[in-house]
Amino acid sequence: MNNRLALGGARVTRVVETQVQMRTSLFADTPAQAWDDNADLLEPHFWDRGAQQWRIAMQSWVVEVDGLIVVVDTGVGNDRDRPHMPPLDHLSTDFLTAFTAAGVDPADVDIVVNTHLHTDHVGWNTQLVDGRWVPTFPNARYVMPEADYRFFGPGGDGENDGMRTVLADSVLPVTDQIQLWSDDLKLSDSLRLRPAAGHTPGSSVLWLDAGSPAVFVGDLTHCPIQIRRPDDACAFDVDPAAARGTRRRVFTEAAQANATVFPAHYPGHGGPVLVGSGDGFDVSGWAPLNAI
Repeated sequence: MNNRLALGGARVTRVVETQVQMRTSLFADTPAQAWDDNADLLEPHFWDRGAQQWRIAMQSWVVEVDGLIVVVDTGVGNDRDRPHMPPLDHLSTDFLTAFTAAGVDPADVDIVVNTHLHTDHVGWNTQLVDGRWVPTFPNARYVMPEADYRFFGPGGDGENDGMRTVLADSVLPVTDQIQLWSDDLKLSDSLRLRPAAGHTPGSSVLWLDAGSPAVFVGDLTHCPIQIRRPDDACAFDVDPAAARGTRRRVFTEAAQANATVFPAHYPGHGGPVLVGSGDGFDVSGWAPLNAI
């Protein structure tokens, strides 16, 4: 299966953890007719017409560039107590086997980027070994947005029982390896993190340009319905208004740069190339990866 592509001097690899389906009503701004109207974009990979559900992939993107191996988001993780999200509760997947099969040894990873600190983006930061949560990537620097660390941490506005559990099993065990950041952060000559607030206060995007640009956008968009309808919010957004503005800004920048956009959760070919179209955007092509 083709799960890898070259982008200029960089190599990008997709590692899939699992897939689930969710109800379309989570897009409260999106009328039912809009799903039918955009079926040409959504079917068959992103929308189940009969079930009226949209498809979501839990996956990581691995970027090899400038002598670095960088993992972008780390999925849900096995053995997690997630009663607040039943589809993710106590998963048992072969993600690490898939990671190794993709040719990447976790011990060789230099940087882990958590675009934000939701449960499905930090899970494989750690793994359960002999009853203890230990770093999955023992030699990596874990780069996390400071705004999310404060928001979801003790005393923050986003603190709740679910996030306390997430931090306890997926964030705090890697404390000695964490780098918190705000504003822009240059990781290498070809990689730069930029704030993209809205989905969470610290949501971020990772720009790659080693001769062929790309941007890893985390949960800036959950489903391609938001490409043509960028003002449609998802229920998971902490600040829907800010997320709308950020989505338009980053999509515009990506279209102007002819950059491939890699969301955290798109199944199918995973990464669209965008063009402006009317009041929104459209897809001029997809990354040359096999569809899932």
